[in-house]
Amino acid sequence: MLQRNLSDDRSTGLSWEDTGAGAPTIIGFARLCSNALASGHVSTDGLSVEAIALLYAARERGVIEIKASNNAFDAIDRFLAVYVEIDPDTGFVFKRKDDPTRTIRFLDAFRELCAAGLVYHHLYREFSLTSDGFQFAAKIAREDIEDALSFASKLERHEW
Repeated sequence: MLQRNLSDDRSTGLSWEDTGAGAPTIIGFARLCSNALASGHVSTDGLSVEAIALLYAARERGVIEIKASNNAFDAIDRFLAVYVEIDPDTGFVFKRKDDPTRTIRFLDAFRELCAAGLVYHHLYREFSLTSDGFQFAAKIAREDIEDALSFASKLERHEW
């Protein structure tokens, strides 16, 4: 009886519906954030240009979400993607169905930010910059990440 109640990282307890919401990947990101928080690890060494572009995009509000639409027709439209709130009514999505490789590079870049201690996990799919994330983002020059930032599409809140 006791054995089944002990934590076992090999068994996540996730349902089929959870996988349809991207929970395994989002949980992985949350764990990276948690590990960095617990260890006090913060580093900006070796960040990709995509990771730096995400920091720059989030520099004002710090709000980042990892989202997908599990009922979209196109497979790429169902991919998890990084959404960054730039003000209360608008944001950027770093996803294009004509460029799945770069869409995934931005998801990888978000993983870099989690592991580097520059992002906190809050609830479900919601993340934010840490204080260190805000400080580093404030020092980024737009011209250094202009090409990466141009990949993003601007969305109004009702399009999220």
